[in-house]
Amino acid sequence: MKLRLWPVLTSVVLSSAVLFGGWFLYDSLAMENPLTRIVQEQPGLELSKVSVGNNTVTIEITPKPEANLREIYKSITEQGRSILGDRTVELIVKDMTTPELDSWWSGALFDVAEAMESKRYAAIPAALEAKKGALPGLVVTTEMDERYVYVRMTDGTHYKYMLLPRKPQKVGVWPNE
Repeated sequence: MKLRLWPVLTSVVLSSAVLFGGWFLYDSLAMENPLTRIVQEQPGLELSKVSVGNNTVTIEITPKPEANLREIYKSITEQGRSILGDRTVELIVKDMTTPELDSWWSGALFDVAEAMESKRYAAIPAALEAKKGALPGLVVTTEMDERYVYVRMTDGTHYKYMLLPRKPQKVGVWPNE
């Protein structure tokens, strides 16, 4: 029995197109579009972009200064539970920061990192309040849930958000760690 090359190649190409086309349609229609709609309906967001991966869903957001990231994260994970499945949600926040806010945060970071490392989360607001006098007009709010410690810093028209993971990622020196 002799196989003809063109019919075999044509069937392979058509089968691949149907399989990958179906996968792409499922991924965009059943996963990304509904999740994008859920994210865009959240109050306090200006822009958003959703990327669905195998294990994580990455959501890039641009919040408004008054946005409550803890409530936004909670709402997205609750409303999108059926779409997300076992995937973890990772928020990437784009904010309107200034060099002064960044410098102030760098100065407060040691005390915050120490509190995070020792799991003394109640020390974070106190540490930030103690350093608040270095930048006049600064308003700092902190909130926490089971996944993040949320820090919002505003100095009038500019703002900076920090999401500090409560379960730190393991950083190893060796490739097998």
